[in-house]
Parts: sequence; C-alpha cells; structure tokens
Amino acid sequence: MRALLQRVTRASVTVDGELISEIGTGFLILLGVTQEDTAEEGTFLAGKVANLRVFEDDAGAMNRSALDLLGDEPADVAMLVVSQFTLYADARKGRRPSFVKAARPEQASPLVDAFADELRALGLPVKQGVFGAEMKVELLNDGPVTIWLDTAELRG
Repeated sequence: MRALLQRVTRASVTVDGELISEIGTGFLILLGVTQEDTAEEGTFLAGKVANLRVFEDDAGAMNRSALDLLGDEPADVAMLVVSQFTLYADARKGRRPSFVKAARPEQASPLVDAFADELRALGLPVKQGVFGAEMKVELLNDGPVTIWLDTAELRG
C-alpha cells in the first residue's frame, strides 16, 4: 500500500462539478493499493500516518502528529483520503506507464475504505473521495510538506 501525504491548510474533491468532500488543516492522502495488500497493511499505514510528526509545534518545529492536533482550536485536523491507482504506475519501459501492480477495483475499494476506517478508529475525522470516479482534487499544500509512505519499504 502506498500513500502520498500532503500536509494541507485545505483540500477538496469535486466530481461532475459537485463538491464531494473538503477539509481544512490536515492531510490529503492519495492512496494506492497493490494486488498483494491486505487489511493489515491498511492498519499499519493508518497508524503511521496518524502518528507521523510533521505538524508544527509552538516553536515552529515539526514535532506534532495529527493525533496531537485533535481538539486544538483553530488548528483542528482532518484527513481526506483519495484512492489513486496511478501510484503503482511502472514507467520503466516505453512511454506509457503500466498499472498491472495496482489492485483491481473489487479488491482496492474495500481496502481504501478499511484504511479510512482505521484512521477514524484512531479518532481522526476522515472524508473521502469517490472510488473510481473522475475527481478534481484541489489543495493548498502547507510548507510544502509532501511525504511518500510505502508499506513494503516501511516494513522492508
């Protein structure tokens, strides 16, 4: 499972001109699922995301996690999870990327939902995009802070 985290001051998802989800401070999480992934990877990754210390403390250092920000006014935190099979693009050969490592929708969709549910179980507010839809994702990256997490590398 791969997650591209972007620390944001705001992010939103629009489908067919309709606003579907939006958050303020938090993470926009682009999430890719591969054929080998199980719910266990989602649980592990959710814990990593929730506890990753990349939010600023009072001194301006990245010392606080999303869980640390819960209940802080006005900087309360939320997660926006957007499925993104293209995180498993393989562009080593030719000019057209291959997506054969990405999980099929019938496997990926429940795992994306399970990942979001794990974040919720940790106490984080979570919104989601629409699986399989043509989405327009808008964000204001804060920092910018963008972090790549891959469960295969993290557990390596």
